[in-house]
Amino acid sequence: MELVKNIFFNTDKLIENNTVKISYTGKLFQDDSEEVFAHYGFGNNWDNLNEVKMEKTELGFQAEIELNSSDTLNLCFRNSNNEWDNNDGQNYIFPIEKAEMSLVVTENKGISAPRKLRKTYLWSKKIRLAVYKIITYLPKIISGNYKRKIKNED
Repeated sequence: MELVKNIFFNTDKLIENNTVKISYTGKLFQDDSEEVFAHYGFGNNWDNLNEVKMEKTELGFQAEIELNSSDTLNLCFRNSNNEWDNNDGQNYIFPIEKAEMSLVVTENKGISAPRKLRKTYLWSKKIRLAVYKIITYLPKIISGNYKRKIKNED
């Protein structure tokens, strides 16, 4: 995902409460800095301000960060000489999307709430039982060797 020139993410969308990998090939990488740090926060006030050292690779500097449940991710970068790339004072701001509740799996783990079996599992059990009965009893019925058990009457 390329949201801004020289900043790439390993996903199409930034989704809250997920880990995202950032690749940076901006001014500090092009100036051949040895160390680069991603300085980031969330929302308009840069909440949960943090900084992480990025790993230098052939493809640029890379780091993984955990996204908060906020509306934006704010980023800027600095090197070990305290030179900054902050988008000419504008910072790099990316929208964070809310996780779709239809994709979130919640499971009630109480004793009072038994787990429901999937319909496909129940059908497969019924079919196996029917096949077992057919294999066991059909040859006996066809050959005439099938006898009902009769109670002895005294």
